[in-house]
Amino acid sequence: MKTLLRTAAGLAGALPLLAISSPAHAATIGEDVPAWVALAYLAAGVLFILALRGLSSPETSRAGNRFGMIGMVIAVATTLVTHEVAGLVEIAIAIAIGGSIGFVVARRIAMTAMPQLVAGFHSLVGMAAVLVAAAAYLNPGAFGIADAAGVLLPITRVEMGLGAAIGAITFSGSVIAFAKLNGNMSGAPILLPARHVINLGTIAVILGLIVYFYFVGSPRVDTPWLFWTITILAFAVGFLLIIPIGGADMPVVVSMLNSYSGWAAAAMGFTLGNTAMIITGALVGSSGAILSYIMCRAMNRKFLSVIAGGFGSDGGGGGDKGERVERPWKAGSADDAAFLMKQAEKIIIIPGYGMAVAQAQHVVREMADLLKEEGVSVKYAIHPVAGRMPGHMNVLLAEANVPYDEVFELEDINSEFSQADVAFIIGANDVVNPAAKTDSSSPIYGMPVFDVDKAKTVFFIKRSMGGVGYAGVDNEVFYNDNTMMLLSDAKKMVEEINKSLG
Repeated sequence: MKTLLRTAAGLAGALPLLAISSPAHAATIGEDVPAWVALAYLAAGVLFILALRGLSSPETSRAGNRFGMIGMVIAVATTLVTHEVAGLVEIAIAIAIGGSIGFVVARRIAMTAMPQLVAGFHSLVGMAAVLVAAAAYLNPGAFGIADAAGVLLPITRVEMGLGAAIGAITFSGSVIAFAKLNGNMSGAPILLPARHVINLGTIAVILGLIVYFYFVGSPRVDTPWLFWTITILAFAVGFLLIIPIGGADMPVVVSMLNSYSGWAAAAMGFTLGNTAMIITGALVGSSGAILSYIMCRAMNRKFLSVIAGGFGSDGGGGGDKGERVERPWKAGSADDAAFLMKQAEKIIIIPGYGMAVAQAQHVVREMADLLKEEGVSVKYAIHPVAGRMPGHMNVLLAEANVPYDEVFELEDINSEFSQADVAFIIGANDVVNPAAKTDSSSPIYGMPVFDVDKAKTVFFIKRSMGGVGYAGVDNEVFYNDNTMMLLSDAKKMVEEINKSLG
């Protein structure tokens, strides 16, 4: 499974979920579901599955996106037609407001801010689940989930409690992830004393309250504190789970929160009897969980630790906290790089977050084209956690129309560095840092990294020698005899190299 699939599946799943979770509570599907409604939701579910299947390959990803869009149109249209809670005017106004905000954000957002945007979307999905649960709890009769006496059905209380709890965890966790990614909060782990005991204890209390909610909780019973206590504690858990996680693990956090948002929607789908929400939520939740597992393997992390929010919490994180030791290094120029790369037979380009910051993907593609005209073999090496969200580099390279057959993942290309004449690193650091293999005290220890030091020559583009990467770890590759540091803005440096190549 290619990284582009995993990225597109997770991100495409989160966006339609936001669209369906808000209007879905207005569609009360009772016991007598019209046949056409069931068929419409079934068709939407099949299209969602085809969307994920299409995203299994870059060549079919556009078709996959189209399937997902068509499926969402069917699901939303069916929900609007069968609604009973709100009027179409109110719904249309809400869609217009939300759609306008989304359009403006989409037009203005920079690719470098995409991880924050995704985290923000996840928070909205989580809050939507909480609000839907609250509305259904306060007025169960309007949603068809109460008995003749107006008492909330017992099994519905469990579904509602789980949906509200997972949604609240998703919201507060995503807010913290957004703050860390956006620089509003330090990327370094904030380690609370006895944090694991606190987390597990709070989760146990939430589960216990949901069980109690099953037996006695209902708006018509004198226990309104139950639902709100579950929700408030879940908000706290989301905060506690994400705040100890360092920047090096943030891509996995984004994937994990994506999964949580799906399960929250699925739980609310059961509460409301909305088939489309159940299918979409289950698809998003399971695909996000699978992606998290794959990324954990790529980073040598334990999956259960990810779920518990305990990974990445015993080491550094956040490049603003690291310190670099002054050591001798070699400075290179655009002319040096162009000359040596013209003479090369094989070049491997390793993009990182610095390429995203500089928006250098297009000039990198131009450089590769110029080199191929000289008869040089050019390949791109993509690490599963390069950038700050799953598949960040794949999205950038696809935007620049880099041929799919030139892009390789770590396990497919790492053995080729020993035969490469040049390893061209543009804005990456942690994914090429040998400390992951040699320093057991490093926050990235155990994470597979590219063996760039085995190439004959390494060109390393970064803004200055003062930075140490998002994980806050200095890099031995900077000081190797075969490394030339190209200190500049990534886009500016590559443009100068292209001039020399031309």
